[in-house]
Amino acid sequence: MIYFIGDVHGHFDHVIEIVRRDMPAAIIFLGDLDCSRPLHEIVAPIHDLSEVWWIPGNHDADRDQASRNLFDSEFADRNLHGRVAVIDGLRVGGLGGVFRGDIWYPTGGNIRHESHDEYIAWLTRQQPTRLRASVPLSGKARKHRTSIFHSDYVRLAKQQADILVTHEAPSCHPNGFAVIDELARSMAVKKTFHGHQHDNLDYQQHRTALGFQAFGVGFCGIADQDGNVIRAGDYDEARRR
Repeated sequence: MIYFIGDVHGHFDHVIEIVRRDMPAAIIFLGDLDCSRPLHEIVAPIHDLSEVWWIPGNHDADRDQASRNLFDSEFADRNLHGRVAVIDGLRVGGLGGVFRGDIWYPTGGNIRHESHDEYIAWLTRQQPTRLRASVPLSGKARKHRTSIFHSDYVRLAKQQADILVTHEAPSCHPNGFAVIDELARSMAVKKTFHGHQHDNLDYQQHRTALGFQAFGVGFCGIADQDGNVIRAGDYDEARRR
């Protein structure tokens, strides 16, 4: 069984408690971990009980230290963004981060930078020669580690999976995106799970139109691979109203 973890924003105690109780085969963080220490240190009490996987959220690049604690942790290779991995016998694809207008905003916006490498090369050219070596560490470069680049999307769309995890929501959410729907259908997934919105809305009426089941996992919420709520998100009830 796989458990999907909604945005924790630095709160991990409930995750450790529930993994110790239920011992799922794997857990997948849906972004916005906001790690105060390296991720492998935070989940050390449970990583021998469940595989730990993750995708980045937009807030995972807010601060240098939090970014390093996630992207440079010993679990850096458990980042699902832009790829498919077999987890507990299921193929799981991941699209972390968010759409941003200065990179790619799919609702009416052009693709300004195709890939992260191309963006860094462009950003480097904008700097005086003496500052160019520091560009990969700059605030803008860090921020866009959590942006969705078109090349990542296209690479993922060419693969097949059973489940797709994203930080952004599909179109059934009021703030969702149709391109997430298109990605899920291209990959022939049966289910999608997303974070970011801090809610868990009922998407059942959209299932036929979407062609897959969609689930949102709320703030500090946890759901299993069938969409059952293991721990309700802190704001789920209020957001439904």
